[in-house]
Order: sequence, then C-alpha cells, then structure tokens
Amino acid sequence: MANFLDNATGAETVIITDLSVNEENEKKINEYVAGGGKALLIDHHKSALHLNEHSWAAVTVEQEDGKLTSATSLLYDYLAEQGLLVKTKSADEFVELVRQYDTWEWDAHQNFMAKQLNDLFFMISIEEFEEKIISKLEGDGPFRFDEIESKLLHVEESRVTRYINRKKREVYQLSIGDHLAGVVHAENYHSELGNELSKEFTHLDYIAMVMVGGKRISLRTIHDDVDVSEIAARYDGGGHQKASGCNLTEKAFKQFVERTFYCEPLKRDAFNNQYNLKGSPNGSFYKGKNDESIFVYQKEKGDWKIKVNQTPLETAFPSFEAAEKHIKKEYFATLVRDIDWIDHLLKFSPYKMK
Repeated sequence: MANFLDNATGAETVIITDLSVNEENEKKINEYVAGGGKALLIDHHKSALHLNEHSWAAVTVEQEDGKLTSATSLLYDYLAEQGLLVKTKSADEFVELVRQYDTWEWDAHQNFMAKQLNDLFFMISIEEFEEKIISKLEGDGPFRFDEIESKLLHVEESRVTRYINRKKREVYQLSIGDHLAGVVHAENYHSELGNELSKEFTHLDYIAMVMVGGKRISLRTIHDDVDVSEIAARYDGGGHQKASGCNLTEKAFKQFVERTFYCEPLKRDAFNNQYNLKGSPNGSFYKGKNDESIFVYQKEKGDWKIKVNQTPLETAFPSFEAAEKHIKKEYFATLVRDIDWIDHLLKFSPYKMK
C-alpha cells in the first residue's frame, strides 16, 4: 500500500477497502492526504476502529439494524450513494450473500448459498469467477447458480467434508495465556474448518489454523466471551471478534508450532451414543490421557461434581460445560463409547459373572 501511494498522482480519490492498515500505512495515507491527495478507507474490522480519528477513514462494524457489516456491503452502499452505480435485485442478493459469509451469519441462518458462493470463488480462476458473476448481475432476476455450478459445488462439498474429518484427528491442545487453544496445521477451508473444529471441541476457547508455508495463522472462535482479534494483535494481526488472522512471527512459531511438536493430538469424543451422553442427568463417563476413569455428574441444580478413579474432587462447577472444560484441560479426557460405559458399570454390578 505504501508503494502504491508513493506513485499515486493525487488527481483521483484512492479507495482502500478490507485491508489491514498498519502504522506505516497509516502514516503514508496521512502524508498523501496532507499533500493534497484524496483517500478513503472503507473497512469493517473491529481492530481498525481507532482509524476513525482520521478524516479519510470510515470504519463501520455494525449496520443501523445491528447486523455486522462487510467491506463489500459498505462499498456497495457508498458507490450507490455517490451515484456511481444503481442497485438491482441480483446485486442486492449477491452483496448480502457476501456479507453473510464474511460475518458468518450464514451458519446461524443456514443460508448455504452464501457458503457455496465462497466455495465457487476458490474453485475457479478469478477471471472466470468475475465473468460468471458479472453475467448474473447484469440480469434482472434473482441471483442463482446454474446447473453446472451446482454440480461442481456438490463435488466440492464432499471434498471439504473429507478434509475437515481428517483434520479433526490432527488438533493439538495448548494453554496459551488465559486461553485454551486448539492448534491445527491447515492450508485450506479455514472458515469451515475453524467453525467445525470449534463445534467438535467446544471446551477450546479458539482454534488456530497454522500455515507454515505462508507464515500466517487464522483464528476462529464460537464463544462470545473470547475476542480473537485481541489474540491476533499480539502477533501483528487483527480482524473480527470471532474471526481474525495474524503473522506467524518468531514468537507465534514458538507458541503454536514448536510446542505442538511434542504433543499428541486430541482424541475425539464418542459420537452416536445413546446412553453415555454429555450433560446427562445420569452422569457422563470419560477416560483421561493416562486411563483415568472420570465421571461428571450433577449433584443438584447448579452444582456439578467430578469423580476421578472413584475419588470426588473438592471443586464444584456451576455447569456441565465448566466441569467438562476442567477435565479436558487437566486430564485431556474424552467421552467414551456406550459399550465402554456399560463395561465400566458391569464392574460394579452384583450380577457380574465371575
């Protein structure tokens, strides 16, 4: 960005969107504007709000209706307000799909078309994607995928599912500062992967997807009380509360790469159980990393207890989630299958065959 501004003539307004403006670029923009140039930053990242102190910055995190913004939606509104384009039904729908994917609202609304639009972007060349989208936007009808695109997207969905299932076996758990992080080496599908891993390992505060080749880390969380943009800022990065990115600095490499080299990946909790269920009134049975037998149960409302090898812990927990996070942090515990739970119960049965 700094080199671009050095070569700008100042005759026209330079519009900057969806780019991280560091201190060096902030200084360059100030110098450019002070020298008579015109610049406008249109951004939606929480980590860029401080730039609103400048006349050239327009950082908006939320719309008037409370929905999160995206750079695409902000630029679209700006161009329409300036009379540089006329909004259409297809363009409105396209921009909304981009906004929902960028803010991850598509997941809450189950609007898979937004995700598919992003998938299509990475499946074909930029030139081909641009040609396809412009063709759709030039029409008056609703924004839709054609038959060939739909078939390609179906194949891509299967590929993404296989990739995510493989990466679920490659997650490493680390305590970093006040947070419990899940670290995985992944080059692709960061939004989908981060979301699925967060749902799979709910005790983790955030997921860090490391790209050693690109020297970057992508951060995701599903927790409202965790702000990954603050974590990203420690490693020369930034972004949104629940989705951010940063550089793989020397400090970050030691934290996220070197430490995981000496760890074993997390084991997945049993799924498709009918009896040994999380948060069950009858209790939930886990096995620790060193084969500890761990039982989480509710003594009374708001009072969850833990037994490790039949010995109760003194600490009580306000919720099942808090109790589970404790055993996963301290014992790397995993929920066992129904058959293992039944075998454990039979050890204490008076009818057990000798």
